[in-house]
Order: sequence, then C-alpha cells, then structure tokens
Amino acid sequence: MTSGLSPSFKPLRPSLWLPQLPIMDRYIGMELLPPFLFGVGAFSSLGVSVGTVFELIRQIAEYGLPIRVAIEVILLSMPQFIVYSFPMSTLLATLTTYSRFSSDSELVAMRGCGVSVYRLILPTVLLCFLVTGIAFAFHELIVPASNYRAATTLARALDEEKPNFQEDNILYQQFEEVVEDDGDKNQELRRIFYAREFDGEEMRGLSILDFSREGLNQIIVARSATWDFANSLWEFFDGTIYAVSADGSFSNIATFEEQQLKLPRKPLDLAARRRDYGEMNIAQSLEYLDLIRPTGNEGKILELQVRIHQKVALPFICVAFGLVGAALGTMLRKTGRATSFAISVVMIFAYYLFMVTTGAIAQVGLMSPFLGAWLPNLFGVAVGVFLLIRAAR
Repeated sequence: MTSGLSPSFKPLRPSLWLPQLPIMDRYIGMELLPPFLFGVGAFSSLGVSVGTVFELIRQIAEYGLPIRVAIEVILLSMPQFIVYSFPMSTLLATLTTYSRFSSDSELVAMRGCGVSVYRLILPTVLLCFLVTGIAFAFHELIVPASNYRAATTLARALDEEKPNFQEDNILYQQFEEVVEDDGDKNQELRRIFYAREFDGEEMRGLSILDFSREGLNQIIVARSATWDFANSLWEFFDGTIYAVSADGSFSNIATFEEQQLKLPRKPLDLAARRRDYGEMNIAQSLEYLDLIRPTGNEGKILELQVRIHQKVALPFICVAFGLVGAALGTMLRKTGRATSFAISVVMIFAYYLFMVTTGAIAQVGLMSPFLGAWLPNLFGVAVGVFLLIRAAR
C-alpha cells in the first residue's frame, strides 16, 4: 500500500522548529501548575477578604457606600493580593507536588534511573524565576496605579477625597554637604522653608531662614508666594527681608510688594506629592527619595529606602519558597493537600514576620536598608539549599 505523498516529502519534526522540553521537565511543570493556580486563587481570595471586603462591608452598613463602588474597589485591590499570593502559591505548589512524588515512589523511580535530586529541582527553579518576573512586572506596572485608583474611588464615594497636595504646614529643610579642613564630610543646614497654607497654586504665610551666605543670614517673611514656571523662580508678595549680621544685629530691613527670589522649587514638589508607598512604583519612589533627601529627615529617608529595596526583594521570595518547598517535599511522605496547605501557612507567617521585623530594624538605622529587605530572602535560600543537600544524600 502506497501513500499519496510525494517520495521527496519529509514531514517536519517539531524539534526543528519548536524547542521541546524534556518529557520529565514537562511532566513536573504540568504537575506544579494546578496547585499553583489553586494557591493563587485561595490566597488571593483570603487576602482580599481580610484586607478589603470586611472593611467595605462595614462602610456599606455605616456610611451607605454603594455596592457598585465596593465591587469596583475589590476588583482594583485584586492585583496587589495576586502579587502577594505568588510566593505563597509557589511554596504550596512545590511542597504539594514533590511530596506526592515522594509518597507515590515516583522520586525513587526517577532516582533509580540515575536522575539526581538537583536535576529534579531544576525545572522548579526555572519556573520560580519565571513567576518572579511576572510578579515583578505586576508589582511595577499594575499594582501602584490600581491601588491609587482604588483609594481615590473609595474616598470620592465617601466624600472624603483629599487634594493631591499638602494643604498646610509645608516644611522644607535644605541641607548641603560641606567638606571640613580635615577631609570629613558633614551635612549643614542652608535653608528652612515654611508655608502655613497651600491651595495647589499659591502658598501663604511664608517664613524663610537663609543661612547660605557666609557671615550674613536672611529672614524672609511674606504674605504669599507662587512659582514662576517660565523663569524657574519664586515670586513673593507683600513681605519683608531682614538681613542679620554675624553678631545678631539687623544690618538691613527691606519691605516689598513683589519680589523675585532664586530659591529651590522643591518645597512645591514636596507639597504636591500625596501618594502612599503602595501607590508608587520604583521609579516614582526614587524620585520622591531624591526630593526628600535634602530635607535631612533621616527617619523618612530610611523608611523610603527600605520600601524601595522591598519592592525589588518581594518578587524574589518565589525563588526562596520554591527551593524550600521542593526540598522539603522530597523529604516528606504521605502528605496530602490539606497538610501541605497548613505547612505552607505556618512557613509563610513565619517568613513574613521575619520580613517585617528586619524591615523595622532597618528603618531605625540598626541595619542597612538593603540587608533589611534582602535578609529574609537570603535566609530562605540558605535554608532551601541546606534542605536540598540533605535530600540529595
């Protein structure tokens, strides 16, 4: 029996035009996927319920929040909790899958064929890095904008919408680095800028102390001031300039109706920024850090530095959890989904408690912001490697 195909016809092999993963890697990947998706759904739902739904139900009952708005806020809050669920789901998936392999003797069969534990863990590690990339993209591109819209939507519905600027008591301290004769570098105060009120365009009740001139200090008091964007300077109205000599006496007093002064515009930028940490991505956080760094507010600066490092470190928790879950799963036998879920919850609670503790320690200056954010990840990876070595013996 002959086929109707030409003798010269040769069917294309899939390996020539589509890279094929080894059968074992595809099998492990397909086994990891269902518990991972289950974990994303379960942990996301739990997080939304605890973090958002209960509070919205209270606001519906007490303040008459429209149900349509509540549903919109819940949907807008979902991306944040989905990102938080990725590391948890990775731990659950690896722990469930490899413990099932162990209880069903599949690990024994694979190792009997000469496959090492390290080779068995390899597809999980690659999958963890893939999940890390997805989590990072979510955390940067979707979560900040979604959180900001959820906050503004809820505030608008409750008639509690806040202006996107600071309305009163704007205080800006400008520091400059000074090199001493012995070579030491110190931060010295150059200006203090204070405004009592701000309506988004005009500042009122201004007092400025200027120490930038050697041997001569200035005190500027004005009724109001606006920023001239065309000329990049401040326009002050109805004020007085006091020149103070080094001995404390007034060397000159001048009143004015309108006066242009070349001062930094950072007080305006500082007053205009109202987003919370969770509503800014890394680029926006770095811009805000550059804005507040000259103020010398070390507590605020350290807190923001820790938050920036945590934004980068958070997605990489997936790698640590993946290693720990896979290594621990190979050592457990007869562990069902419920037991794996319980173990995952305990480990997740301990891990996040550790993360919050190191972050708080870094915010008070007892360790570097980098170490405060990354120490839990490093500890998790170290535990995972230790368990993996023990499993391989």
